[in-house]
Amino acid sequence: MIKVFIDGGAGTTGLKIVERMRAREDVTLITLDEEHRKDPASRKEAIHAADAVFLCLPDDAAKEAAVLAEGARAVVIDASTAHRTAEGWAYGFPELSPSHRKAVQSSKRIANPGCYASGFISLVYPLIAHGIAAKDYPFVCHAVSGYTGAGKKGIAEYEAEERDRALDSPRLYALGLRHKHLPEMQKVCALSHPPVFTPYICDFPCGMTVHVPLYRSLLQKKLTVGELTELFREHYAGCRFVKVTQEETGFLAANTLEGTNLLQVFVNGNDEQLLLSARLDNLGKGASGAAVQNMNIALGLDEGLSL
Repeated sequence: MIKVFIDGGAGTTGLKIVERMRAREDVTLITLDEEHRKDPASRKEAIHAADAVFLCLPDDAAKEAAVLAEGARAVVIDASTAHRTAEGWAYGFPELSPSHRKAVQSSKRIANPGCYASGFISLVYPLIAHGIAAKDYPFVCHAVSGYTGAGKKGIAEYEAEERDRALDSPRLYALGLRHKHLPEMQKVCALSHPPVFTPYICDFPCGMTVHVPLYRSLLQKKLTVGELTELFREHYAGCRFVKVTQEETGFLAANTLEGTNLLQVFVNGNDEQLLLSARLDNLGKGASGAAVQNMNIALGLDEGLSL
């Protein structure tokens, strides 16, 4: 029986992981009562008793938990932004390359990717890895997300009976162009500078689309839509949870993968301009689903268990 401790299980991501763990017959959850939930000694004891630990905490608390985990045998998977660019932590996106999968398989410390970052990196990492775009390409990224990505406070605002009329409309945020996912987007893709990133939060619960437009004339290898589609198919060949597909309706909705751990990649455009898109559930492959997948891989299990 696998012993799992979720530090911060009352948050949005933590609750989803709890839900997935309770559906399994091979897992037993280590829990703390309300009195001890934030007590460092109790948390340390739980961490050291577990085979796998999920950190679903604010950054500072996640860093504290990582210190508490020193010397523990458990695989620690951090869902915060605290360790996504830190040395000694594997970046938990196994589909990116064989080396990323190997790192997840062998590491005791895994940083779970951000939701927006998962979409952007799924599109841009192959471009850099295969020499299609230069590291200093002026990348721009547009994205929309369901409101569950705003956390418990944001969810309460959107689901209140009497709410601000502005919530009826998509809302652009991170207007200073310094979103918390940018460091991992830049580092994992080995970019010379971060992309210009414009995220929107919208009036639907779950789902996300991330878009990267490209000028074909600025690419190092000037591939067509068909050629670029084939490159992505080859790059993600054999991946269970990343699929290259087409949208036949002429519209790309953001909420159709709710409850799944799937990420879909789309290539559209014309002879001069290309549009790369990724679609995922911000609470699935963008959070709890990816975390559980990483645990499965790190423990040598079928990566699709409870997904």
